[in-house]
Amino acid sequence: MSGALIEVKKLKKQYMKQAAVNDVSFQINEGMICGLIGPNGAGKTTIMKMLGGLVLPTEGSMSIFGSSDEAGLARARSRMSFMIETPYAKEKMTARQNLEKQRLQKGIPDKKRIDEVLKIVGLENTGKKYVRNFSLGMRQRLGIAIALLSKPEIMILDEPINGLDPEGIVEIRELLLKLNREEHITIVISSHILSELSLLCTDYIFIHHGELLQSVSAEELKRLCKEYYHIHTDNDEKAAAVLHEKLHVSDFEVEEDGSIRLYEQMDNLVNVSKALYEGGVVPITLNINEANLEKYYMDMAGEKNVEHNEGTELSN
Repeated sequence: MSGALIEVKKLKKQYMKQAAVNDVSFQINEGMICGLIGPNGAGKTTIMKMLGGLVLPTEGSMSIFGSSDEAGLARARSRMSFMIETPYAKEKMTARQNLEKQRLQKGIPDKKRIDEVLKIVGLENTGKKYVRNFSLGMRQRLGIAIALLSKPEIMILDEPINGLDPEGIVEIRELLLKLNREEHITIVISSHILSELSLLCTDYIFIHHGELLQSVSAEELKRLCKEYYHIHTDNDEKAAAVLHEKLHVSDFEVEEDGSIRLYEQMDNLVNVSKALYEGGVVPITLNINEANLEKYYMDMAGEKNVEHNEGTELSN
């Protein structure tokens, strides 16, 4: 799995004097489940609408499947599917009837595809039950079924777990993992429920006030969010050597200010402190930090909020 399927450069969307998206660049590689993360109003939906051609960028460019001109983007989007905002379905129709209607509208000749997608999303036994009687989780799965009709290579999903109960969230998460692993679909999913995306995504794009904070892989993020000691002493350079010599640790990083992140000995605070003292180093700060995904985002957003002079919240 390699190669950029989507590449966005300096994308901007301006509404009057307000920039909903401002100078955002990123790429989506084949095989990713990429989480577009940010609070409500961060610009996630606007980015997805621009990818889908529903909103035109004010500035910047995008390439999808290697195409960047208008005609090429239109062809590329035929290989994608989008579920942006609330999935649309006729309330007084069954899941099958809704899918048949969508199949005809999209010009998909294979009638068997309806049975295939109903089975994939777990709605094959809903029979004559109208959509108006579906749970929210069933509605979301129907929306995903509609998006699957055309056998997309990329799916763009806007807040598919928003409002679901814990059981529904697990169902959607397992379904998306199945689509990625078994159907080989690259997925871009937006959400403000960071704890759930941390169980799903291979990569993350953090957005705040329409601006890109960071683009990072799950492996890189796991490292950044790992529990660690933050150590600051009266002689940080010597402290690193002392820790290595006395505790035989190697998994640590020296920050720009000279302080140390130690990822070992997490159950041995006394040993760490004792080793420093015995090595002739006085700890000024010795704290345990656990930067989970939500805290990591909030720390990044907090730095931006100094510029915007306001706070931010990830609503649940």
